[in-house]
Amino acid sequence: MAESMSVIRTLSTLGKVVLACACFSSLATAQSLADLQQLREQAQQQNSGNSATTGTGNAQTQAVSPMNVQTSRTLPGARSSMSTSTGQYNKEPRSGVSLPGEPTVEDVFPYSEPLVSPPFAANLFIGGFESERSSGLNENYLIAPGDKISIWMWGAVNFSDVVTVDNQGNIFIPNIGPVHVADTPAGSVNALVTNSIKRIYTNDVNTYVNLLTSTPVAVYLTGPVIRPGQYAGLASDSVLYYLKRAGGIDFNRGSFRKIDIRREGKVIATADLYEFIREGTLPGVSFKDGDTIVVHPVGDRVTVADGANNSYTFEFKKDELMGETLLDYARPRDFISHVSVAGLRSDQQFAQYVSLNEFNNVVLQSGDEVNFINDHVAKVYQINIEGGHTGPSKIMVDRGTRLQDVLDYIHVDPSLASASDVYLRRESVAQSQRELIEQSLQRLERSIYTAPISSTGEGSIRVQEAQLVSDFIERARQVEPQGKVIVAENGEVANVLLEPNDTIVIPEATDLIHVGGEVMMPQAIVFNKDATTADYVAWAGGFTQRADDERILIIRQNGIVEFDSIHSSLWSEGEGKLTIRPGDQVVVLPSIDVKSLQTIKDITQIIYQIAVAANVATN
Repeated sequence: MAESMSVIRTLSTLGKVVLACACFSSLATAQSLADLQQLREQAQQQNSGNSATTGTGNAQTQAVSPMNVQTSRTLPGARSSMSTSTGQYNKEPRSGVSLPGEPTVEDVFPYSEPLVSPPFAANLFIGGFESERSSGLNENYLIAPGDKISIWMWGAVNFSDVVTVDNQGNIFIPNIGPVHVADTPAGSVNALVTNSIKRIYTNDVNTYVNLLTSTPVAVYLTGPVIRPGQYAGLASDSVLYYLKRAGGIDFNRGSFRKIDIRREGKVIATADLYEFIREGTLPGVSFKDGDTIVVHPVGDRVTVADGANNSYTFEFKKDELMGETLLDYARPRDFISHVSVAGLRSDQQFAQYVSLNEFNNVVLQSGDEVNFINDHVAKVYQINIEGGHTGPSKIMVDRGTRLQDVLDYIHVDPSLASASDVYLRRESVAQSQRELIEQSLQRLERSIYTAPISSTGEGSIRVQEAQLVSDFIERARQVEPQGKVIVAENGEVANVLLEPNDTIVIPEATDLIHVGGEVMMPQAIVFNKDATTADYVAWAGGFTQRADDERILIIRQNGIVEFDSIHSSLWSEGEGKLTIRPGDQVVVLPSIDVKSLQTIKDITQIIYQIAVAANVATN
């Protein structure tokens, strides 16, 4: 019994929820006060019925559906309204959603290659020009047929009413007659109507007139826009609002510089979106029904590909195709010294490379591509200093300075630093190491994905191996090479030429040996002059199961990498023949267990490259 009552309560609750949804849906489409009253009565009846059903426990509740509610029909997407009014329109666009069977943008537009740089002022169409005021009224709005005006008179005569401007542009006031208000600015309608009333009621009558609502207008858009057609808006809306409603200007075909507003076949204003972007000016037009916005075809364009704060495709008028004009629009970045221009002249390939000052007088042509270039020769550049030194961490040197010239000015405490093990970190070397590793990784990918198989079982094994190798490649690509340049060996330092942003590293004196890689407990161990490589590995817990004990990296403080071996092999004999010095790193590399000999070779090579370039061991 308890379970039955619980089910009934649940059904009753669901019925109320469905009822509420039905009422809300019906309210959203009601078109008159009579509809609202009818919905209220239905809601009360349904609530009474649900309460009776819940009390008795029977299952006679009828399903409530929005389809059962009688209401006035409206077009899909129409706004709700609590009173019948004329001139209603859907203010919310469909946001590019196509109706079934309706052509899409892809169907009607020819394919075209994307522009190197987007058009200047194209970001206007991601702005908020489609948002609207609630009334769209301002003092410059011109009264149009269908507008509603409130009139109050008090004193000797009392009168109040809301009148509608008729098709002839008049409003009718009892005992006054028709008053022509069409094309009157909203800020002047009070004075106009008051004067008309004063001509009849000359004394002891006060008046107040106010424009309540404005009538939507229908404006046509044509030319190279995304969705040409007729769009509804307010007379006070800007040309940008209507362009946005039409999807914006077609970047490849439409002009941002010449947008005509036509009325009765005549151009009443022309909009230039470049002037709006730069000066904030737009034509002050109060739109009327039947006005047409015409976007002209695109004019001469010049593309700025790189080197400017405004790297856009610019549309210029004939008299603007000069380097000086482009500089004003593009705004080259700081330190730009030269400009390259590429295009066609007399159907022949054309290229020009001039200084920034000379570019002012260069005559451009439609289709030119311009690059702004920083081509200054660096005569002074920065060198970084890291490690065990007591002076500044950055110094400026002249072009052509060598390492020994800088070392003479670096203050080093011999007891705290190892000046004989100095090395460099160079960005160009790091980039070369990165490219070499990437080439090896690509070769490994080709080998693992194109390896032949002879049976289904072998194929499944290869799939698993390919996944493992792919994971290894992904981790390997995340390693950042250090770009070490070895300049010191056996106490001698090479006097190499320095490059911009080189980093001189003077290792700090230390008594520790760092042991890492495939050992059980990677850690730093105090230097022991009698210990061998095998001793340090043993103090770190010994090898892991994946360790390769035949090739162990010994990375010296000066960046030199040597190989040691604990067991006899093709490369070395005995247990750790290399002498370990303070500050060395012992890195045990992982062994590779893959069936393909070529894959073993590739992975091993990559692991060695990464270990040398970045001082890490990738599992």
